[in-house]
Amino acid sequence: MPNVATKAKIFACSQSTELAEKIAATFGEPLGKVITSTYSDGEFQPSYEESIRGTRLFIIGSTHPGPKNLMEMLLMIDAAKRASARHITAVLPYFGWARQDRKDKPRVPIAAKLVAKMLEAAGATRIITMDLHADQIQGFFEKPVDHLFASTVFLPYLRSLNLDNLTIASPDMGGSKRAYAYSKALESDVVICYKQREKANVISHMELIGDVTGKNVVLVDDMVDTAGTLTKAADLMMERGALSVRAICTHPILSGNAYERLENSKLEELIVTDSIPLKQQSDKIRVISCANLFAEVMHNVHYNKSISSKFLM
Repeated sequence: MPNVATKAKIFACSQSTELAEKIAATFGEPLGKVITSTYSDGEFQPSYEESIRGTRLFIIGSTHPGPKNLMEMLLMIDAAKRASARHITAVLPYFGWARQDRKDKPRVPIAAKLVAKMLEAAGATRIITMDLHADQIQGFFEKPVDHLFASTVFLPYLRSLNLDNLTIASPDMGGSKRAYAYSKALESDVVICYKQREKANVISHMELIGDVTGKNVVLVDDMVDTAGTLTKAADLMMERGALSVRAICTHPILSGNAYERLENSKLEELIVTDSIPLKQQSDKIRVISCANLFAEVMHNVHYNKSISSKFLM
């Protein structure tokens, strides 16, 4: 193993402790100790309880809203910078605020760009994340970004199902590229749902482009929030003659009535990663851990090895 000038240490933000413990165990380093002091008004202060001078730090934390998760990551990075860590890698299994990646109407922010600049201003020297809502968000950073694909962990599971007449589906036009990538890897057909939104998280109309009669359909998307799109698409496909409908969504945000919608839908299974911890358990949700993927990439980054083998699509 090549000599490395700096030691690697791994720390977790509070929202991602369980995933960070799995990553640290696979990486082969104990999870570092951090304590957080909280004032009565809600202000909080993280503190590293061990020396991190001259080290390469991996700080693991998804930045899903509310804003506390992002703020904790920023404070952890800033504290590491001021404690003289040599390299500070922000490991964001889920990069929050990514749906605001452009101005889709006048007088709105581009939040994904703002978050990128905040992470860099805090002191992050590298970013590792997975399944960004839009690939071009990588360009919002001036620091190196390792953009991993959850297909690395999903494809082996899909193949293990041995589904006949498999068809990959995208729940909207924006996800067609992802659907085509999965279909190419699995040598299957593709169908696409066309939807119109009344407003955010509210679908006014959905139509299906393609034939699903007699097919086992797998919907693929980068995230599931209210589950409105997925459940509506699943119900539509079953009405059009599909044998079964499953969904693969990397990030299980699952807000609002999402769990209730899933239980009442015709979705057979929702397959997600543990990039965000589930708020509650459900027999319809299967979690496939992304810990090994992140641990291997972090190990290769630390030892200056290639990570290109981890990019399946």
